[in-house]
Amino acid sequence: MASDAPRFIVRPAAEADIEQAALWYELRAIGLGAEFLRAVDVCFEQIRRSPESFQQIYKSARRARIRRFPYVAYFVSTTTGTHVVACIHAKRDPRIWQRRVDR
Repeated sequence: MASDAPRFIVRPAAEADIEQAALWYELRAIGLGAEFLRAVDVCFEQIRRSPESFQQIYKSARRARIRRFPYVAYFVSTTTGTHVVACIHAKRDPRIWQRRVDR
C-alpha cells in the first residue's frame, strides 16, 4: 500500500554535514556527538510536522535552527516532499548551502 504522505529526504551532502559535526562534538566530549544527533532528530521532526512554519530565506529554502547547538538545517519543501540540503554551523558562508539549493 503506497503512502500519500510527503517524503522527507536528507540529501547526502547534508548527511555528511551532520556526521562531521557529530564527530567534532564527540571528540570534544564523550556523549556530546550523540546529544547533537538527538537535537538534529528533534529539529527534523519539527520540520516534518510543519515545514511551512519555518522562515523562507532564499528562493524556496527555509531555515530551522538546531536547539542547543550553533547549527542550522536548510531545507526545501514542496507538495511532494521535503529535502534537507545542508546542516551547517550558523556562521558558515551562506554560499555553501545556497549552491545546494540551486542544484
